[in-house]
Amino acid sequence: MALPNWFVCVIGIGIVFVGLISLVLICSVTGAVCKIFAGSPKKDKAPSAPSSQSEEIPNKREFIAAVSAALAEELGEDVSAIRILSVKRI
Repeated sequence: MALPNWFVCVIGIGIVFVGLISLVLICSVTGAVCKIFAGSPKKDKAPSAPSSQSEEIPNKREFIAAVSAALAEELGEDVSAIRILSVKRI
């Protein structure tokens, strides 16, 4: 006995939706479990104010060299062609 085509389609679509709903539930439960075990970060310290201009960057020459090398690699140019005029902490 062959099943009608509409019945096979309805069963197939139903199985797909049940599977998708199951995936959503599994992801929700996994997220809740991860939040429980990870815990919330402690907020004992007040957020610091943005850094002022007087704050210096440690090892400034090394930092400038690293930034220059990264920019040269990304732009496909020689490091000597790049001039960094100022550096500001964001």
